[in-house]
Amino acid sequence: MIKVNIVCIGKIKENYLRAAIAEYAKRLSRFCKLEIKELAEGKSLKEEAPVVLKACSGFKIALCVEGKKYSSEQLASTVKSLCDSGKEITFIIGSSCGLDDSVKAQADLKLSFSDMTFPHQLMRVILLEQVYRAFMINGGSEYHK
Repeated sequence: MIKVNIVCIGKIKENYLRAAIAEYAKRLSRFCKLEIKELAEGKSLKEEAPVVLKACSGFKIALCVEGKKYSSEQLASTVKSLCDSGKEITFIIGSSCGLDDSVKAQADLKLSFSDMTFPHQLMRVILLEQVYRAFMINGGSEYHK
């Protein structure tokens, strides 16, 4: 079973977001081994960078506004390719200030979900839903319409 990591800065305080994250983690458990690594926010992005990079393994996907925009089908294709090759996948979500350039430079893929800005806590839910959707697309499910 493929391992999917979410490396993120900060903890989720809101119960409704924690509930949504738990729901998608439960749904994903039949497709992958999911691990969410919450890291402490540093005084600067430069200070956070080595801690973030140390927590990453496998194919690294940094979520950043300047990244490539994928459709759900394109993300599903990328996930399928990585699963077929047996690669572990790590998605990286920065703090409210984003990610240091050194983290982005070491990412295998820079991915943007939108030109809009989302709260980094909510981004976790959005990402997990899209990863779940990717597995459902790859399984031929009607979840994705």
